[in-house]
Amino acid sequence: MNLMVSPKRSTRAAFNFANALRWPPMIPASEALGRLREGNRRFVSERSNNDHASGGARRREIADNQTPFAIVLGCSDSRVPAEIVFDQGLGDLFVIRVAGNIVAPSQVGSVEFAADRYGVRLVVVLGHSNCGAILATLEELGRPSQDQSKNLRSIVERIQPSIAPLFSARHGHSDEWLVRESGRANIRASVNHLRHGSDVLEQLIQTNGLMVVGAEYSLETGVVDFFDGI
Repeated sequence: MNLMVSPKRSTRAAFNFANALRWPPMIPASEALGRLREGNRRFVSERSNNDHASGGARRREIADNQTPFAIVLGCSDSRVPAEIVFDQGLGDLFVIRVAGNIVAPSQVGSVEFAADRYGVRLVVVLGHSNCGAILATLEELGRPSQDQSKNLRSIVERIQPSIAPLFSARHGHSDEWLVRESGRANIRASVNHLRHGSDVLEQLIQTNGLMVVGAEYSLETGVVDFFDGI
């Protein structure tokens, strides 16, 4: 029997063992969701209690490892920073931001990484009211442009399938209805993609308690409405 272990494998095993000792037990999705809800209530009522969570002591505490309790795939909009919206500090959230909170391979890989490596059991797709990417897609549906960059078009093309049916059925509805429902349809599409577009995440959902939910932040009120997958 060969008991030799390669240096590379031995180093990796030691690293994983050390991290297993250092990291606390994973937080169930329901508890993580409760933390986000309570944090958002603090944010809305302007009574943050997380000033300590962004100071030097906290920075030094997490310098060697991280233990985020939730993954947030959100929009890049400057008005929707997840850590502030949910009143969380350094190391609490694993945040991925992209215009229109779309799901492309790099976003899926980022979610897989955090869920598998750090044992995070809650994924939140966070959209928001009056999203510019949604408005751009609706404009493109109404009047296709000829000079849109291929990079911007790649975002529009990922949003378009989920909102095109609403655009076709818009007659008799207000513009506000169309924008609101399109935003939510896009969030649901991203949630569905994460739930069913990754073998890794599907396995974690089925056997390890991973939860993927959709939520919408109101630019006007600051309230986050969890409306998909709860």
